Amino acid sequence: MPKRRKVAKSRGRSRSASRHRHPVPEPRIIVRALENQGTPVDFETLAELLRVRGEQPQKALHRHLQRMAGNGLLLINRKGEYCLLRKIDGVTGVVSAHRDGFGFLIPEDGSTDVYLSYPEMRRVLNGDRVVVRVSGTGRGGRPAGSVVEILERGKKTAVGSYEREHGIGYVVESGKSSQHYIVPDHHRGGAKAGQLVKLIITEYPSDRHEAQGKITAILGNPADPGMATELAIESFEIPTEWPAAAQQAAVAWGDQVRPGDKSQREDLRELPLITIDGADAQDFDDAVYVEPAGDDWRLIVAIADVSHYVGQGGALDNEAQRRGTSVYFADRVVPMLPESLSNGLCSLNPHVDRLCMVCDMQITKPGKVRKARFYKGLMRSAARLTYTEVDELQRGTGDLNKRKNFKFIKQINNLYSVFRILLKDRRRRGALDLDLPEVMLELDDAGRVKRIVPRTRTDAHRLIEECMVAANVQAGKFLARHRLPTLYRVHAGPKEEGFEELRVLLQQLGIKVTDQACTDPRQMNNILQEIAKRPDYSILAVAVLRSLSLAVYQPKNVGHFGLGLSTYAHFTSPIRRYPDLLVHRGISHILAGGKPGTFAYDGPTMEQAGQSASMLERRAEKATRYVEARYKCAFMLGRIGDVLPGRITGVTHFGLFVTLDDLYVEGLIHVTSLGNDYFHCETGGLQMTGERTGMAYRLGDKLQVRVLRVNVDEAKLDFALASEPAKRKTSRRRRRGS
Repeated sequence: MPKRRKVAKSRGRSRSASRHRHPVPEPRIIVRALENQGTPVDFETLAELLRVRGEQPQKALHRHLQRMAGNGLLLINRKGEYCLLRKIDGVTGVVSAHRDGFGFLIPEDGSTDVYLSYPEMRRVLNGDRVVVRVSGTGRGGRPAGSVVEILERGKKTAVGSYEREHGIGYVVESGKSSQHYIVPDHHRGGAKAGQLVKLIITEYPSDRHEAQGKITAILGNPADPGMATELAIESFEIPTEWPAAAQQAAVAWGDQVRPGDKSQREDLRELPLITIDGADAQDFDDAVYVEPAGDDWRLIVAIADVSHYVGQGGALDNEAQRRGTSVYFADRVVPMLPESLSNGLCSLNPHVDRLCMVCDMQITKPGKVRKARFYKGLMRSAARLTYTEVDELQRGTGDLNKRKNFKFIKQINNLYSVFRILLKDRRRRGALDLDLPEVMLELDDAGRVKRIVPRTRTDAHRLIEECMVAANVQAGKFLARHRLPTLYRVHAGPKEEGFEELRVLLQQLGIKVTDQACTDPRQMNNILQEIAKRPDYSILAVAVLRSLSLAVYQPKNVGHFGLGLSTYAHFTSPIRRYPDLLVHRGISHILAGGKPGTFAYDGPTMEQAGQSASMLERRAEKATRYVEARYKCAFMLGRIGDVLPGRITGVTHFGLFVTLDDLYVEGLIHVTSLGNDYFHCETGGLQMTGERTGMAYRLGDKLQVRVLRVNVDEAKLDFALASEPAKRKTSRRRRRGS
């Protein structure tokens, strides 16, 4: 036996040596060697310090050092020497450009943004990943820096307006960046001045020359309907074309559930499950059913079983992962899955058989889930209802004949009974009640904005939200209980800096903010309740929202501050969110008797998937905001010269931001338009006051403004003051008590 063990050990060493013939030191060993050296070193010196000798080992080391530099773990200076970032006050991050030519570095470690002057921005583009050396103070007291190294270019293409001047063609990038790209005539692709185009970057900017590009597509004219969406899709690089393999895989499933796919599932087709969505929805992820269960309630949340059709690693999965989420614009949807699945076979359309993943819960009268069970089901939606219809049915309004003939009024009443007890539990745990105003853009047949109307949220919306939250909580707990790697939807509490800014703002208004509000959502909710009846509620609620951390996807569960929950995972929208699909795969694995060690995903893989999903979610949000802002500006072109009511929603050193009543469109009154005086913005951004006249403009003041200018491309509105606020001078004592 001892000899056999010795032989096995020897063989193990042999296999290991075979696999690692050119071993490369780990990053921590390389960093330690550079720390011990204390100075930047060239490759030969570093290789000697690490005792890496021979042609092949040194080639492997060189590749490894390049990867470390690309990941921001170390820096290669202009002499080709290797340096430690912290030794040169180096900060790694992503460049955020401003239209006025300067920019900021957004650090990867979450530290304070670093100001980049115009000269520093000359050789970088918006979105580039760079290393910056901090070397002073810039705008707003932020640290200023100089670009040391460009680690990774953020873009390969750009969209913008083609212009010509003195015989030279160039493209001015659309959006927040004012980047110019020189376009040689043989690369203009027939573009005419003023047209919007797409180009590929052929040469990146440097200290010696501007960026250059080649036009690959003419998108159209700025005023064309739908152009804002086209620009957003191109600018944010949102995929719209389907690879042939993905399309073929989707079509191959057909348009009906195959008989063989219905086996080994619980048959729910006799239960009157219903879907409740917006009137314009085309993809239905979820259906619900409620019935009494003794003293409790039985709530069934049935979710489209997308994981049955989209297997791991296939063409459909790869494309869904690349997109991350469906993107909903005013004039179209860019789906995560091909429409034959998203609007067809996966969608829980009425009166047809559909595969589903079910969360079957027993809910007590206090709103607690006594027990929950997950299983794969076969369902047939009994009705496709809208939020408006459900709200009218519950309130007894709308079409009387429709109410009389409606089959599922008992089901609706049961749903509202469960909603009321879930709502009590929501309030008990202190979930944040941030009901901010939203608008809906109504387009005409030509694709232009016809109206901007408030988006009404009713109890029908909240009912479905609470049902989905309950199912998401149980999904997270189910996966945690089985110790399976997954993605949780986590929302950390406010960051210290943002919380202190909020505290200063609210305390100047006489609103007490306790230290506990930073960690306890119930305390934060008390603040929201205190400001709920104020006329400036929406402004202050936005300030509260901005103080919070961003919700992200990650395998480490830290709870959800905003919902007041210790465990939460997205389970209810696998048609349009990739993390939900991963959660479904985890649940399916457990239901099939699988163990954590045999699951296709481990912790690091989930970590990477979470980072990607979070980034793609942010991209979609930015793209939709980009389009909405430009649609609003296009609508306001017809209101130039009009005098409209609004409210001050932002105070800065350069002017007042005013949001128009009803339209929820924001514009700027520049400080130079406020009168012949020196105006100063008070600490906390609550008020701007004239030095000589004492004229004061406060956050929340009502104003009449005149629309002066509209710039659709930059999404900017300029207003002028048409009337003074009702109260311009107020004592500090009265302000604190308001």
